[in-house]
Amino acid sequence: MRIGLIGLGRIGAFHARTLAGLAAVDSLVVTDARADLTAAVAAGTGAVPVASPEELLAAGIDGVVIAAATPAHPELVLAAVEAGLPAFCEKPIAGRIDDAVELTTKLTGRDERVQIGYPRRFDPGYAAARAAVAAGELGRVHTVRATTLDPAPPPPEYLRISGGIFRDCSVHDVDAIRWVTGREVVEVFAVGDPHGDPVFAETGDVSSAQAILTLDDGSHAVVSNTRFNPRGYDVRLELHGDRDSVAVGLDDGLPLRSVEPGVGFPDGTPHTFFTDRLAPAFRAELTAFTELVAGTRPSPCTVADAMAAGWVAEAATLSLRAHRPVRVEEVLR
Repeated sequence: MRIGLIGLGRIGAFHARTLAGLAAVDSLVVTDARADLTAAVAAGTGAVPVASPEELLAAGIDGVVIAAATPAHPELVLAAVEAGLPAFCEKPIAGRIDDAVELTTKLTGRDERVQIGYPRRFDPGYAAARAAVAAGELGRVHTVRATTLDPAPPPPEYLRISGGIFRDCSVHDVDAIRWVTGREVVEVFAVGDPHGDPVFAETGDVSSAQAILTLDDGSHAVVSNTRFNPRGYDVRLELHGDRDSVAVGLDDGLPLRSVEPGVGFPDGTPHTFFTDRLAPAFRAELTAFTELVAGTRPSPCTVADAMAAGWVAEAATLSLRAHRPVRVEEVLR
């Protein structure tokens, strides 16, 4: 099949290399607002470069991967759907929740071939944890701990348009919690602090954050995030039930140093970024998209899934600013 890719920044260039290595992808067409990036990625992957998204959508492609800047997501997703093409879009589906609501309204009845990029759904550890919960191995899950600790913040120009740490980072943990536990979030209490760079205070954002989520069965999840974890890229999930407890991410690449005498774990090279910690998950995620394009599977992460995580991020953002718990239903519109 012939796949188009729009946006060739950090994640887009990574997707280009992954797509070029998939057996199902015979041809790759790429474009970016920066002609130099388009040329470089095309040269490095053997892709066909084109000058614009419009040219790409008209290039005889079978599906399109959207990894452009977040503000462009709604327009590009809608353009792909109106062109009759399956679309994979990196999260979030829009930079502002009002734009996301507007897009979902326009996509009503037409979003069955849209997949949103939440790669932890394709990580073997997260999948095993989900299976354990579904099988009842943990009993009633009463406590969940989810962690995303980045080694360094993105560039300031990205942070100024990201929407904040809850919309940009925490949503990965929220989606993982929903997907693994099968529960919905009903209330959020969030705190954080803007240490490390003036850009956080300037934008009303924080660089480290914690959120306590109340789930619809009365259980709780704790989400911890930071932009400053110099030991490495730390992505984990713990689930504690009244029968058993399991953890995702406890491998030798865990970027954590034990100070217990005689304990050598973890003793491997710490994960440095998503490109090594989640590389198999990204490959499986894009493989799933080729199956969606081929018509052999439904979307494994729908627009509705993305909106559910997005509403929780909105509640967390309001909670941080208002210094109080926020019911998710309070921000719905």
